[in-house]
Amino acid sequence: MTLEYIGRLDDDETIFDTSREDVAAETGLAEAQPDREFAPLTVEVGAEEVIEGMDEGLVGLESGETATLTIPPEKAYGERTDERVREFETEQLREMLGGQLPEEGDQLEAQGGQLGDVVHVDEEVVRVDFNPDLAGETLEFEIEILNVD
Repeated sequence: MTLEYIGRLDDDETIFDTSREDVAAETGLAEAQPDREFAPLTVEVGAEEVIEGMDEGLVGLESGETATLTIPPEKAYGERTDERVREFETEQLREMLGGQLPEEGDQLEAQGGQLGDVVHVDEEVVRVDFNPDLAGETLEFEIEILNVD
């Protein structure tokens, strides 16, 4: 299935992702992600290539159809949890980073490739939040089905 989409937070204003180049240009997403190609998305429905709520919402849609999918956090990126905020000893983390010490607001990449935001740094501990940016959010997707393979 090939589709175009616009992803919004449920505040109905904040566009966080899109496949449409014109929308990306209007919203600043193209500028924020200069190496990204904004183009229709091709997915195999049911193959878990997209978040669960979108996968479920695409079932049965035909070429030319449009739909608005409202996806709760549990079918998207989950709820924010304290378990995803990890603490590191400051000196141990400094050694792991080759003598560098991150600052609040920096992003770190864990061994598994997961990105985390540094939310606290002091002499003893560094806290890194590995919650996905969209955790806890209800998402709304405007979908246009271009073709069904």
